[in-house]
Amino acid sequence: MYLANTGRPDAPPRPLGVRRRVPATVIALGAVSLVTDVSAEMVTAVLPLYLVLGLGLSPLQFGFLDGMFNGATALVRLLGGRLADRGGRHKRVAGAGYLLSALSRLGLLLADGATAGIAGSLAADRLGKGVRTAPRDALISLSGPPETLGRAFGVHRAMDTTGALLGPLAAFAVLWATADAYDAVFAVSFCTGLLGVLLLVLYVPSGTPAPPVRPTRLQHAALRDPVFRRVLYAACLLGAATIGDSFLYLLIQRALDLPAALFPLLPLGAAAGYLLLAVPAGRAADRFGRRLPFLAGHAALLGAYAALLLPVAWPTVTAVLVLLAVFYASTDGVLMALAGPVLPAHRRAGGLAVLQTGQALARLLGAAGFGAAWTFWGQGPALWAAALALAAALAAAWRILPAPARAPGPTPARAPGPTPARAPDPDTTPEAP
Repeated sequence: MYLANTGRPDAPPRPLGVRRRVPATVIALGAVSLVTDVSAEMVTAVLPLYLVLGLGLSPLQFGFLDGMFNGATALVRLLGGRLADRGGRHKRVAGAGYLLSALSRLGLLLADGATAGIAGSLAADRLGKGVRTAPRDALISLSGPPETLGRAFGVHRAMDTTGALLGPLAAFAVLWATADAYDAVFAVSFCTGLLGVLLLVLYVPSGTPAPPVRPTRLQHAALRDPVFRRVLYAACLLGAATIGDSFLYLLIQRALDLPAALFPLLPLGAAAGYLLLAVPAGRAADRFGRRLPFLAGHAALLGAYAALLLPVAWPTVTAVLVLLAVFYASTDGVLMALAGPVLPAHRRAGGLAVLQTGQALARLLGAAGFGAAWTFWGQGPALWAAALALAAALAAAWRILPAPARAPGPTPARAPGPTPARAPDPDTTPEAP
């Protein structure tokens, strides 16, 4: 272990009544993410319709594109994490990623339906997201004490999800006002993304420069830590059994035969629930441990798969959206809070990039595999296979993830006499990075 007991991934709960203000860095980054997510979710909300219904791509082609660009995001996260850790340049690296994603909306606008242009723009968007994610999360994890990271990530994710909630609404409004003109959605998204970059430049502090380290060993140092490896293995295993929200929304759209103009509204239910649950889930993870909420969130996702195996009606849709909200609130920020304290400060971005890369590559396999299964077997058998895979991954992750540390309790009385010698506890003894 790199840190003492307070830095363990599932540290004991902090004492009752101890409250800390959310750091200003978290609020500023939350505002940037809010505005950026409005821009991103405007495109994400209409993209499946634009590609599958508008341009005629098959589910296999859509799954390949979605998974491939998620994979590109994953690989670039390693570069973003390494660059951010070299000299503590987290803000500059994150800003470059936000700017690249904003410019990708302009690429979609100029592509005019050309497959190569659309593919290039999607790649630029995912690359920008990959570059910025690890430095941003490192800034959050370094902004406060480890025992409050769940709440800090919860606040950030709640603000981020506010943007996810407003983005589809904005896309719906633009489509309604322009008679389904996708170009108008891309233009508004581009302008909103530039606003997010401006907020980052003006209001997010640069942070304290990190001590010099050998850049070629940033990620490898994280992989040598046994606790971090267990978190990584569990996240990758569960990620490989995750098929992606877009497929779930397409399943709902086909079952209910929703009109194209209503499709962008489907993510709103999950986003609203995530907004309400992100902060309580983070605070609960700080108080009771982060392992159980992370696993429970994936159990909720399994419930969403099971619900879609039943006859789909509006009550089923409501249940799926609520379960998706529980899934994201209990896993997204909680995973970063689980892994962050394991890593030393000057290697935080690189280590988180390794975790995010592994999870994203696993989701690449899950998205491409589900798209292929849907194309060759049909949507019913494909969803059954996804549900069984997630159930098996949950059982394995329960054994892999490190168990929570016990909360400190009163010292029991003992008989008078000399104190017996005791070997040092390797889990609580600091170790040099």
